[in-house]
Formats: sequence, C-alpha cells, structure tokens
Amino acid sequence: MITKALLPFFLVIFFASCTAQKTERIAFYNVENLFDTINGPNNDEEFLPKGKKQWTLERYNTKISHINEIILGLKNPMLIGLCEIENELVMNDIQKRNKKLKHYKTVHFNSLDARGIDVGMLYNTRKLDLIDKGFIRFNLPEQKKPTSRDIIWAKFSYKKEVFFAMVNHWPSRRGGTEKSAPKRIKASSEARKFIDSLLMDNATTKIILMGDLNDYPSNKSVQELTKTMTPCITRVSNKYGGTNCYRGEWNILDHIMISEGFQYNRLNIIPESGKIYSPDYLITEYKGNKVPFRTYGGNKYLNGYSDHLPVYVELNFK
Repeated sequence: MITKALLPFFLVIFFASCTAQKTERIAFYNVENLFDTINGPNNDEEFLPKGKKQWTLERYNTKISHINEIILGLKNPMLIGLCEIENELVMNDIQKRNKKLKHYKTVHFNSLDARGIDVGMLYNTRKLDLIDKGFIRFNLPEQKKPTSRDIIWAKFSYKKEVFFAMVNHWPSRRGGTEKSAPKRIKASSEARKFIDSLLMDNATTKIILMGDLNDYPSNKSVQELTKTMTPCITRVSNKYGGTNCYRGEWNILDHIMISEGFQYNRLNIIPESGKIYSPDYLITEYKGNKVPFRTYGGNKYLNGYSDHLPVYVELNFK
C-alpha cells in the first residue's frame, strides 16, 4: 500500500519513466582495406594470399573479428557506415559472424574504383525500414568517365520518422594535398547537390552525412558542406583531437554532419553527442607518437585494426 508520504516519490518515478527517451547510435568507420582473399576483376593483387601483403584467410578472419569487436564496443549502432570495403561479401561476413547483427542487412553498390574499394551501410532491420537507396556517381576533374568511389545514400524510417543517410569516401591526397584538392571539391559539390535537392523539396528533411572525406574541417571541400550541414565531430570529440594521425599530427578526416531537420519532430540528434571512439586497444605508439593501431605498416603485418578511428552520434526519440 502506497502511503500519502510516498505518493509524490512514486509519481516522480512514474512520470520520468513515461517521458524517458530512447537513445540510438549512428556510426561510421574506415576499416582500412577490407579485401576478401579471392582474386577479383579489380586491382586487388596485393591483398591475396600470395600478394605483397600475404593476405591469408587467417588474417582476413582476424580483421573481421576486429571490426566486430569495435561494433560491439560502439554498442551495436542501428546504422553503421563503412568505407574501404571491397564488396558486399565482406560486409556480409561482418554481419554473419556477429550474433548481435543477425537482424542487420546491407546497403551496397559496386563502384568504378580501380581497386574495387567501396562504401556501404549495415542497418538494423528491427529498428529501421529501408524505403529507398541509390548512389551518386560522377566524373572527377579532367576525366571523361567516372573512376572514383561512389557516394551512396539510403532513405530510412525509424518509428515513422524519415531520414536520409549518405556515406562518403572522397579521393585521397595522393600526389599532394593541393594537387588532389580539386577532386575532393568535386565530390563535395556532388554531395551538396544531392543535399540541396532534398532541402529544396522540404527544408526540414533529416539528413546525416558521414564518411572519410580525406580533408580536414578547415579545408574548402568540407567548408562548402558546413554551409547547410552542422559538423558533429570536432577536436574535442576525443582526447587526441582527431580520427587519424599523419606525421605525428592528429586531425579529423572522418566526419559526421547533420541537417537542421534533426531539430524537429520526435527523432533528434543529441547535442554534442558526436564522439571519436578511441579506447586504448585502438591506439599504439610509433616513433614516440600515439597513433591508430593499423593492420599494416607498409607491407608489414601489424595485426591491428585501422589507420582511422570510428566516429558516432547519438539520437533520441521523444
């Protein structure tokens, strides 16, 4: 029997439980060269059992286990964007070998990248309904046909709240930052066109863009996106100040950005929830500097995880 003295206490507990918010995560991870061990039509020779990297089935299985260790550490996000995956087969292997992901499915399209490096998504079918999906394919400057990685997108519904997710892996800095910059500016322009088309149709559309943009927050390609999108990953998102370390200097290459629409209706991004996942096991030391614990250093197998750290944001449903 509840006494009058205890009644206010129980009412507080009751109303708190009624207004409790359900929290979910969306994450992105550059897994660093997740190739299968099969010789395919793409330029994957170095990642074969007899190739330079001696990419054996044992090493492949270890890599899959490492990725799943990270996914579990991230508390099984309802949506995970991935890049540097060779094909849908390797994504399926991630999903099949993790009991926690048995209800997940993939979004993937084969790109025209010469090495066969693609982007993809894993999503929880118990939480998300896939409404539509597609890819953005484009020519890089001075090229007559597409040769780069696609930007993929998907339209999801979460408890009747609709949002778009985009996964990117923009052209690398190979050949020098300034020389390669126009390629990333082109990728940024194509992403921006897609975003603008959605916002033109409905200014409150929920859009989340994630990916390894191969540029820092201060670079022009990223700045163009922040004119309409809000960055969630910043220097304070982990103690290292970045997702990647180059020549002893940490910075942000892996981004998550959201449209203003996530402020409206019942599905919202929690303010300042953007984090760079950096537990100690993902970090090692190289030449006196703390760096991500990667799979290879040149052709030397290190048995690590990736040269990038994962990033994530948290959402609540009011």
